[in-house]
Amino acid sequence: MTRIAFLLVAIAAVTGVVASMAPASGHADDEAVPIFGIKIPPGYRDWRLISVAHEEGNLHSFAAILGNDVAIKAYREGKLPFPDGAIIAALHWRYVPSEENKKVFGRSQSFVPGPPTNIQFMVKDSTKYVVTGGWGFAHFMDGKSGDEAFMKTCFPCHEQAKARDLVFTRYSP
Repeated sequence: MTRIAFLLVAIAAVTGVVASMAPASGHADDEAVPIFGIKIPPGYRDWRLISVAHEEGNLHSFAAILGNDVAIKAYREGKLPFPDGAIIAALHWRYVPSEENKKVFGRSQSFVPGPPTNIQFMVKDSTKYVVTGGWGFAHFMDGKSGDEAFMKTCFPCHEQAKARDLVFTRYSP
C-alpha cells in the first residue's frame, strides 16, 4: 500500500511539474546536438505523457516521458517500429523529499522533483539516422547539448532494446 501511495504521489508531482514548471533546462533555440543535428523541439512541454520513471543509483532522478502526436499514436496502437516523425522526450529531475508532505505523514515518504538535470530526445527518421537504427538522439543540460563523445554512447545503449525499436519506455495507459 505504501508503494502505491508513493507511486501516486510521484506521478502527481511529476505531472504537476510538467504542466506548470518553466522549462526544465534553459536552452538556446539554435543549439543543435553534435552528430544528429537535433534541436529542442518547440512546444515539447505540451506533449502528452507516455510514462514516468524513477531511476536509482547515480541517476537518483524522476523522469516524465513525453511524446509528440506521432509517438503517442504509435504507443496507443502498439505500432513497432515507430513511424518516422515520432519524437520521445525525457525530462529528468533529481528527486527530493517533500517537506510539506513530511509534515503531514511525520516522515520522509513522499518525494517530488527537485533540480532539473537534463532533457533527452529521440527523433525517428529512418532515412536520416539509418546508421543508428532510425533514431537520432539528443541530450541537453543547462541549455547545452551533449558533446560528440557523449552522444556516441546513446545508440550502443539503446541497441539493447532492439526488440522495442530501441525504446526503453513502455506506455502507461
